[in-house]
Amino acid sequence: MKLDENIEHIIIKYFSKSASFEELIELTEWLNDESNYDVFSEFVKTNYLIDANMLDFDIDTEKGKILKRIKSKEKFIRNKKLKSIFKYAAILIIFISVGSYFYVTNNSFIEAGEEIATETQAIIKPGSDKATLTLGDGSVVELEKGSTITTQNANSNGEKIVYQPTVGNQKPRTNVLTIPRGGQFHVVLADGTEVWLNSESQLKYPVTFIEGQTRQVELVYGEAYFDVSPSTEHQGAKFKVFNQSQEVEVLGTEFNIKAYKDETNIYTTLVEGKVLVNSEGNNQTLKPSQQSNLSILDKIISVKAVNVQNEIAWKDGVFIFKNKPLRDIMKTISRWYDVVVVFENEDLAEIPFRGVLGKDQEIEEILSVIKTFSVIEQYQINGKTIILK
Repeated sequence: MKLDENIEHIIIKYFSKSASFEELIELTEWLNDESNYDVFSEFVKTNYLIDANMLDFDIDTEKGKILKRIKSKEKFIRNKKLKSIFKYAAILIIFISVGSYFYVTNNSFIEAGEEIATETQAIIKPGSDKATLTLGDGSVVELEKGSTITTQNANSNGEKIVYQPTVGNQKPRTNVLTIPRGGQFHVVLADGTEVWLNSESQLKYPVTFIEGQTRQVELVYGEAYFDVSPSTEHQGAKFKVFNQSQEVEVLGTEFNIKAYKDETNIYTTLVEGKVLVNSEGNNQTLKPSQQSNLSILDKIISVKAVNVQNEIAWKDGVFIFKNKPLRDIMKTISRWYDVVVVFENEDLAEIPFRGVLGKDQEIEEILSVIKTFSVIEQYQINGKTIILK
């Protein structure tokens, strides 16, 4: 039996401590059906929990522990008047594609007093909610978690900025939201469209939209997930996302665009609805669970089916890597932790990995695990530069 994609997504969010109360209730009910035990056990055994020493592993025991945790959390939340989010112990799950699987929690692998090879010990923290907002008059406002900001058109609680649901008949002013390395942010546009921005990204957009006209925004660079307010609520007005190399036209849908400055490809992944990807006359229409790959160099667009959850999990606090070379993994990590990664041995950069990382993990945990399995011999942290050997 194949694991339902929705259940797979909930399991991933459970281990990354980002599942909602409703999602965990759904997972609990699914696990209460004994006919699902085998498929659940196989999924966990293949993808997540294998003993660090590869000895005495019992998938049934581990399955029971997970189910017990879910049920205990469910009881706790019911006693707390159904709070919406669980507070889990920090967990990091990584597994490599060459056949060795492992996981890390706060007490696994990293022994007390273990030394990490460094030239200069630096405090490298995971990213957080922060952005720079440039207003239409050129003034700049810093947005960060814990701060409250009010502008003429919007309010921010430091985690997201929400624009007033208004339309106008004159050309509106444009705002620019810039997410630095080590940052992320969430914006709700004036038409109700929601956009999640990943590290090192920039979005340009109007503070209001002209009624009945096409709604246009520009992803200048970086990665963004769009949940577009449908055209039926805006007199049929379409929604378009521009980039210097492509245009994406939608009617009402959810999709992800990855267009970083230091990469030569732009990836557009469709979750729901329908989009048209256009680049210099080359057009491709995407269906749900399809991803277009635009080569910036030759302007060729290819399309393939993908696991959507792997592509969009970043907005829920998770990075999922499936057979990605270490180079690509470290590129993602470098943006989120705002560090520079150097490969002393370039052959290491091509080693394929499969892994699931919680975005709140300390960088030392990730590096220590990679070293534990002899993928690298050593690493150094020099300021905000990480050297892999």
